Parts: sequence; C-alpha cells; structure tokens
Amino acid sequence: QVQLVESGGGLVQAGGSLRLSCAASGRAAGDYALGWFKEREFVAVINWKGDDTYYSASAEGRFTISRDKNTMYLQMTNLKPEDTAKYYCAASSRWYTSPAQYEYWGQGTQVTVSS
Repeated sequence: QVQLVESGGGLVQAGGSLRLSCAASGRAAGDYALGWFKEREFVAVINWKGDDTYYSASAEGRFTISRDKNTMYLQMTNLKPEDTAKYYCAASSRWYTSPAQYEYWGQGTQVTVSS
C-alpha cells in the first residue's frame, strides 16, 4: 500500500508559477513511478530513480517534474487559466501515461489560475 499526499496548490494570476509537492509513503513507495494528472488527464511522469521523465504536449516546456526519494514535485511556470483544475499525484509500478494504469492516488490539490 502506498499513500500519497499532495500540497502546494492555490490561486495564482496568469503567467505566474506554483510548485506542487507529493509525499509518498508506505511499503516500497520508492520503487514506483510517480505521475501528475490534471483531473484524469496525464501531465507528467518520473521514473522510480528520478532520472527519466515524460511530459504531455501542454506541459512540455512549462512544467518540470522532479523527485527527491519519496517526494515528487511539479514546478509549474507561465500558468494559464486553462491550467485550472485539481491536480493529482499517482503511483504506478510501471511507466505509463494512462490513468487506468496507476494503482494509487492522492486526494488532489486545487490549482486556480485567474486571467
């Protein structure tokens, strides 16, 4: 069982930045790939070692995913109103972009971008 807790969401103006965090705990949490989802839309994923990443087209160039052991981050820059959503972190035993392949989910953190 892996527990995931997100934090760092909030209200920001368009063009601003936010950094989301996801703390993973539980048995073998460090062995899982961790991903970020905008509701159930794939944003980014990082492997268990933290040395390989993959982004959606809308995230590429604006967002940066990183990982320090069992804490994952999503640095979001140049935010747009269409980025407004609840963001979830999720854990998968393999490298996937489909939300259906993620076994564990956090409760989400709200990001609101005003125009």
